[in-house]
Amino acid sequence: MRGPAGFLLCLLLLMAPHCTEVAAQEVQTDPKMPCANWMGGAPGYPGHNGLPGRDGKDGKDGQKGEKGEEGLQGPKGDQGEIGVLGREGPRGFPGYPGQKGEKGEGAFVYRSAFSVGLTERAPHPNVPIRFSKIFYNEQSHYDASTGKFLCNIPGMYYFAYHLTVYLTDVKVSLYKKDKAVIFTYDQFQKNNVDQASGSVLLHLSAGDEVWLQVYGEGDNNGVYADNINDSTFMGFLLYPDLDVH
Repeated sequence: MRGPAGFLLCLLLLMAPHCTEVAAQEVQTDPKMPCANWMGGAPGYPGHNGLPGRDGKDGKDGQKGEKGEEGLQGPKGDQGEIGVLGREGPRGFPGYPGQKGEKGEGAFVYRSAFSVGLTERAPHPNVPIRFSKIFYNEQSHYDASTGKFLCNIPGMYYFAYHLTVYLTDVKVSLYKKDKAVIFTYDQFQKNNVDQASGSVLLHLSAGDEVWLQVYGEGDNNGVYADNINDSTFMGFLLYPDLDVH
């Protein structure tokens, strides 16, 4: 399009943006003012709940409350481990005596003993002296007719003799199974009564015999006894051989 008409069209196109900008500036109003040249719209719907905020700082402890009611007893717990041994406590007072027990069975007691004295003066030499005055012979292990003690219970025995010496010297020996074990000699003093004695421990077996006799040919036979002077012979079991009985 040429000529005046084309020139006019080009002029209008150049002027259009400028007019539009001026119009926009005239129409624009302050958004803070009420009713800013238009009618207000209806209120919108409430928005969605926002995300929870962060936990705040712990507050100060409040005052102590009143004591509550006692609760029900709970179930019994498991047994704990054994603790360390404590110190020893003080010693207590003695208790009361207990009741008397029942009588037990008595143990067998082995007994063998004798004690005898002389009744005759000057016994015969080289034969057993027969002590016929019996002080004790409950088990009858001493034979007054022979003057010998017969062992019935094997074990350890004690033998002793105490002799009155008068008129002449005394030499005696204690025998076990035809063998002299010990000797005793006493020299008589004139116009005096003397004493001779001896003792020994012997282990005897069943059947062994023990006796006392004057040793020699008779010159040393001053063993004496009367109503006021005694010559005695004795023996007893100390303890038996338990492995035999």
